[in-house]
Amino acid sequence: MGHLSQLRIAMAQINLLVGDIEGNADKIIDYAHRAKEAGADLAVFPELALTGYPPEDLLLRPGLYHRIETALQNICTAVQDIAIVLGYPRMVDDVVFNMAGTIRGGKVEAEYKKQCLPNYSVFDEKRYFNAGDKPCVVDMNGFSLGITICEDIWQPGPMDQAYKAGAGMVINLNASPFHLGKAHEREQVLQQRVSETGIPVAYVNLVGGQDELIFDGGSFIVNQQSRVVQRSPAFEQGLYYLDCRLFDGQIKVQQGHCTPVMEDIQSAYQALVLGVRDYINKNGFEGAVIGLSGGIDSALTLAVAVDALGADRVEAVSMPSRYTAAMSIEDAREETQKLGVEFQVIPIEPVFNAFLESLSHEFADKVADTTEENIQARCRGVMLMAISNKKGKMVLSTGNKSEMAVGYSTLYGDMVGGFCVLKDVPKTLVYKLSRYRNGQQQVIPERVIDRPPSAELAPDQKDEDSLPPYDVLDAILERYIEQDECAPDIIKAGFDPEVVLKTIKMVDQNEYKRRQAPPGVRITRKAFGRDRRYPITSGFGRSAPDRKTPQKR
Repeated sequence: MGHLSQLRIAMAQINLLVGDIEGNADKIIDYAHRAKEAGADLAVFPELALTGYPPEDLLLRPGLYHRIETALQNICTAVQDIAIVLGYPRMVDDVVFNMAGTIRGGKVEAEYKKQCLPNYSVFDEKRYFNAGDKPCVVDMNGFSLGITICEDIWQPGPMDQAYKAGAGMVINLNASPFHLGKAHEREQVLQQRVSETGIPVAYVNLVGGQDELIFDGGSFIVNQQSRVVQRSPAFEQGLYYLDCRLFDGQIKVQQGHCTPVMEDIQSAYQALVLGVRDYINKNGFEGAVIGLSGGIDSALTLAVAVDALGADRVEAVSMPSRYTAAMSIEDAREETQKLGVEFQVIPIEPVFNAFLESLSHEFADKVADTTEENIQARCRGVMLMAISNKKGKMVLSTGNKSEMAVGYSTLYGDMVGGFCVLKDVPKTLVYKLSRYRNGQQQVIPERVIDRPPSAELAPDQKDEDSLPPYDVLDAILERYIEQDECAPDIIKAGFDPEVVLKTIKMVDQNEYKRRQAPPGVRITRKAFGRDRRYPITSGFGRSAPDRKTPQKR
């Protein structure tokens, strides 16, 4: 009944670059040596650590697998004094598997093939991988450890299989993307798995931004009583150590530090910061340039960019027109002063007039409409892209999810850019995030938050001239986009039928715009892009009444 042995596991919650197999291998070697220096017996790395996640159609390139084999051999050669479990794709007899390999003593000692291949939401694993069907249990200093990968833990089968094969604990390798509330979901799932088998689980997650996806880390341990006894910080790279003891044939995990789970508003903000930092840095841009309108969306985008990159790598440009209020320039200037950002004012009036003059023949005898509004936005887009080209800084576009949903945006105008920070942030959440950021330091002037939102492309223009109030709009959009409810269900919930039908029609009609929008950080369960793949040309919504919809801008 006494203490027999002990095992120290290092959870390597690291940020990797998709496709950089050699660089990722070097990082794995480095972190394995660090773990050894800290007294660890085993270092565990995330799912598909060698390729980064998701490698997508890189997996269809035959040359990838030779590079994987070379990298694995390099790791085996370089790390022989500590055991490693890491993820990688591997081709076996012309069939590709999502693997977890155990490396010890200079060789790959055991391999596990992922059994549950997710093929929903942002996942496409059945496009690339075949499923395994067998457990993998390895002996580590007398500790029997079952190996599983990500989705395997969301289903009861693989963990139960490992338990019946003799595992006293399960190690689960993950590349689990973030959305609001995801941390609590993961812990509830693992607690359920532990309650079914009575053995603890170590959940090791990837961290970092990859295109639209954010991996938030937050690796954690659930003990045999289904209690979380250790939780790593979210959105931070690092090595986190778990000490285990063997008592009477059972693996007991020791209590460690439990970093509190972030509130939704804090995690959303940190996801945006991480997404911007990794997208710009991993793609080799010098920094970011932002069109700063004096409105709340661009103000929040600027704050996120500065937190992600530092003020010295961010430039803001105000591009006033005849319709721009003086307070908009004043507020933009105040934001840049508080954040320490370079700020330029470049009026678009001369350029706008030149366009109107050039188009005067085409526009003769035609009344001014949204066409002239669109030209103003496109003047700004051209200027921002010119600055980007000249200075090597990526344009961050500033539209939010509400605008993207209903097409309240201008192609080649305010939609230009390499990355859209708020693409998955509804307007009502933009306000909450702005107040959250101001709680750290007042950087967004209060009147920017308080004044009615306006595109300032026409006299006395307000967003609500064309759209329902944002609290109503966002509630309808959440039901239609994220919950897949149809019009009758939304109306039955108490929303005005005319507003519901108008909103749905705008969403359906503007798929063509969203398809041309830059990628952006995913923070909800269903973001535009990888999550929601609707046809551009579709008659699905044509039964809705033909109502005039805003063609902004």
